[in-house]
Amino acid sequence: MLFQPHAAAAPAATDATRRDALKLGGMGLVLGLIWTAGPRAVQAQGTAEAPPAPNAFVRIAPDDTVTVIAKHLEMGQGIYTGLATILAEELDADWAQVRVESAPADARLYNNLAFGPMQGTGGSSSVANSYTQLRRAGAAARAMLVAAAAELWSVPAAEITVERGTVAHARSGRSTRFGALAERAARQSVPAAVALKDPSRFRLIGTRLPRVDAVAKTTGRAQFAIDVTLPGMLVAVVQRPPKFGARMRSFDPAAARAVPGVVDAVAVPSGVAVLAQGMYAALRGREALAVQWDESAAETRDSAAMIAAYSALADRPGLPARREGDAERGLAAAARRLEAKFVFPYLAHAPMEPLTCVVRLTADACEIWAGDQFQTVDQANAARAAGLRPEQVTIHTTFAGGSFGRRANTQSDYVVEAVSIAKAIGGRAPVKLIWTREDDIKGGLYRPLYVHALAGGLDAARNLVAWRHRIVGQSILGGTPFEAMMVRNGIDGTSVEGASNLPYAIPNLAVDLHTTTSPVPVLWWRSVGSTHTAFATEVFLDELAHASERDPVALRRALLAHHPRHLAALNLAVEKAGWGTPLPRGRGRGIAVHESFGSYVAQIAEVTVGGDGTLKVDRVVCAVDCGVAINPDVIAAQIEGGIGFGLGAALAEAITLKGGEVEQSNFHDYTPLRIDAMPRVEVHIVPSTAAPTGVGEPGVPPIAPAVANAVFAATGRRVRTLPIGANDLRTG
Repeated sequence: MLFQPHAAAAPAATDATRRDALKLGGMGLVLGLIWTAGPRAVQAQGTAEAPPAPNAFVRIAPDDTVTVIAKHLEMGQGIYTGLATILAEELDADWAQVRVESAPADARLYNNLAFGPMQGTGGSSSVANSYTQLRRAGAAARAMLVAAAAELWSVPAAEITVERGTVAHARSGRSTRFGALAERAARQSVPAAVALKDPSRFRLIGTRLPRVDAVAKTTGRAQFAIDVTLPGMLVAVVQRPPKFGARMRSFDPAAARAVPGVVDAVAVPSGVAVLAQGMYAALRGREALAVQWDESAAETRDSAAMIAAYSALADRPGLPARREGDAERGLAAAARRLEAKFVFPYLAHAPMEPLTCVVRLTADACEIWAGDQFQTVDQANAARAAGLRPEQVTIHTTFAGGSFGRRANTQSDYVVEAVSIAKAIGGRAPVKLIWTREDDIKGGLYRPLYVHALAGGLDAARNLVAWRHRIVGQSILGGTPFEAMMVRNGIDGTSVEGASNLPYAIPNLAVDLHTTTSPVPVLWWRSVGSTHTAFATEVFLDELAHASERDPVALRRALLAHHPRHLAALNLAVEKAGWGTPLPRGRGRGIAVHESFGSYVAQIAEVTVGGDGTLKVDRVVCAVDCGVAINPDVIAAQIEGGIGFGLGAALAEAITLKGGEVEQSNFHDYTPLRIDAMPRVEVHIVPSTAAPTGVGEPGVPPIAPAVANAVFAATGRRVRTLPIGANDLRTG
């Protein structure tokens, strides 16, 4: 994960849908619906002689295959299955006949409705922005199939039924499959309005359908960018500066070019690229390079120095992100006051498939193969790097082996890098750029380093009456195209989300922000600001509960009285986990509840802490309210994956600097969760009729605070610095 736009809500049911294309082009029924900002006349595009571009959301072929065109990247989160389920539900398709293809890069047709005029995946927005859009696309296609059957059989359309890919007329005993009607359906008028199913009639939505990409991925047929091979292709790696902010001063390519298999070594904006006939030769060539770096503008501090500077800032007021009542007066008048500081390191995304991009460049066209997360942004940046117009850039979106936000950045770093290499060699060969694991870990665009300072006040009756929260860290959005939209009065919304919208009823509350600068490049990371704000708020609230001699669940219930969806998730998790039942000595139970991306998640962690300080997370019980549950199995998988992802960061992950250089390099010293450390996880879905929201990220924020609170319950020791492994948990 991810990038997070503010107020990324599902589109209202009253938004207009528009037909963009309906033509027969040798493939049967091709139907596309696009959304517009306001009413507009529906117009057919293309002619029989010149059919429109393949921009449909659904194709029905004569062989009965139903192909859903997905505008969002499949990077392991199951979105191909989710989007196909939504459309197939209204179409009444046979799930066994459903296929999914990636949409071409075209923001006019495949706009992410949560982002504005842009095609892209992120912010857990894929289902939320597509739900009504794809339901209407499926319903329109179904209506056209019914109209075709009514015309063919000369019967009233109202008497025709559709079920599992079969169109039938019970009174005459006739029936046929979708494929047989596809061509005739393509000649029907697109309905100006369609009736959507009542949820009580859902047959696919809400069921555990098998994933549409499962077979291809288990058999190895699924194509990732790293699998793409083109005739005459060269493999490229780049030598980048060891310190962020440094620039290449000069280099000598002779030694690199002398390595067998190396074809060239060329300067590019990010450093020096070595091109070879294979990866091994490219790496050996890079090792042989002699490069001189200009480090005059580079980051040279250690992490400890940055943390000390941030901590000093946290002692002073910052820019106001939220003000209710008078927090300073409330703290001054409190019968008891608590204070705490929390430290969060830089974090790498570390997707399993390293960043890879294949480029074929000619004088008037650029083709790109990548697990592309921001098609519109990457198309524009690639065009600029190539000296072309965006419409001259074609992006083939492959599967992606994870991202967690890394493949979605406004500078399109690895895509532009690949295009720049192809341009530097005059386009004489296709180029496959591969970042090694070390390149990725050391390459920046990290979750920012943050320091939080919190103060809370209790009155004589031990009620929470004051809360002050100061946050210090770099802006993700500063200097990007999103700054104008998402930075208000100096406040980067992604720095304070989860804190500035704290749901707890506290009469005097203040949230401040200090935005720092550094050459270290930063980016959204799965669940963005909530990666750190949820930890600080939920752990500190637990501290206040202990100080007020109240059960952590009871305090949360009291403070969430006016937030029913938070409460529903909290209560379900408490019920399923058996909160309050005794645990053996050395074991503890902790809770956290947090909303992000419109989904409400409560998690209870059970841990065991040995006398020597060894920590084992035994069990996690999670309750999630994500609105209508499209596929409970995918939801559970995403929550489980989010817990594993967040737990890795909670326990051990950290990017640290020494003299401005990253100390970590691979999975031996930047350590995601190992499988033997994965706890038993139970996921419970809160029944809901609300519009669906995302689950790719909301499972991440509560896990670290739930574990930290469980550690306190087991040992009496508070964890305020992540990763938890950096703390002494010994009880003996």
